[in-house]
Amino acid sequence: MVTTYILPVIAFAAMGIIAGVLLSVFSKVFEVKTDERIEQINDVLPQANCGACGYAGCADYADAIITKDAPTNLCRPGGTKAADAISKITGTNSGEVVEQTAVLHCSGDCAATGIKYEFTGLKTCASVKRFYSGNSTCSFGCVGFGDCISVCELGAISIKDEIAHIDPDICMACGKCVSACPNKLISIKPKSFSTVVRCSSKDNGKVTKLNCKNGCIGCKMCEKNCPTGAITVTDFHASIDYTKCADCGVCAQKCPVKVIELI
Repeated sequence: MVTTYILPVIAFAAMGIIAGVLLSVFSKVFEVKTDERIEQINDVLPQANCGACGYAGCADYADAIITKDAPTNLCRPGGTKAADAISKITGTNSGEVVEQTAVLHCSGDCAATGIKYEFTGLKTCASVKRFYSGNSTCSFGCVGFGDCISVCELGAISIKDEIAHIDPDICMACGKCVSACPNKLISIKPKSFSTVVRCSSKDNGKVTKLNCKNGCIGCKMCEKNCPTGAITVTDFHASIDYTKCADCGVCAQKCPVKVIELI
């Protein structure tokens, strides 16, 4: 009777030992070698996982630097500090790092615009946008319910006078607010440039002034006087190409409605 129970136990134990040995052997033979620098790079990244670098997240970017020779200066939130740290790990030159910040292209605060109706639904910009393009008289302007605030991890955005305000000293240019804004009023610009267009309306001048006292009227005075051709007006809306901009401030001086600011 004892033999009847002991032999199967011994057999199973032997099989377990053999399986364990085989698994150990196979794990060594088929082991995927991971470059320890990938983990080191991931550790110095800010873990914002914003995708601003063009990769799925910080871990994916760290892997791309080692396995795909991705540039070491693509992390906007990490800036110069992260780029220098990565370069020390990889032994390469980080190259120039352009410090950037998010900026709001709207100046239609509560003193400049009116309210079309009282919205009683879920207080989000995306929700109110679904009803008649928002409850503001300007359908292109900031809704002011703070969808951008909800995704900003550093608290760089606040609502004042019913529109968003971004603190460039806090902003890390992750771009999450850019994606969150239903009216696409936020963009990323180099911190070194102070010139900003504070309007995104595409209505003609007459309609814009009826809807917002601070709106761009599309007069093209900025475009005509820009010495580098950096500012253009399309669909009654001025925009700046920072690759051409000299940040001279001429456009701000010439703007009759002062919708172009030097910040």
